[in-house]
Amino acid sequence: MKYIFPILLLASVVGACYGFYIREADPKTGEFLIGASISLLFFITMPVFIYRRWKDRSVKEYMLTRENLEKMRDRSKDKKL
Repeated sequence: MKYIFPILLLASVVGACYGFYIREADPKTGEFLIGASISLLFFITMPVFIYRRWKDRSVKEYMLTRENLEKMRDRSKDKKL
C-alpha cells in the first residue's frame, strides 16, 4: 500500500505527458492516453490518496458535538487572555 499511490501518480503524469507528446503525430492515441491518464488520476489515485490519509483518523474529531464546541470556546477564551 505504501508504494501504490506514488506508482499510480507517476503513471498518470507520464501517460498524460506522453499523450500530449504524441498527439500531433497520432491524435487518436494521444487523446486516448490523455483521457485514460486523467481518469486514472481522478477515479483511482484520488480515492487511494483519500483512504490513505484518513484510515487512522476518527470522524468524531471533526464533528460539531457539545464537547468539541466547549473545547473551542475554552480555547477562544484562553487566547483572549
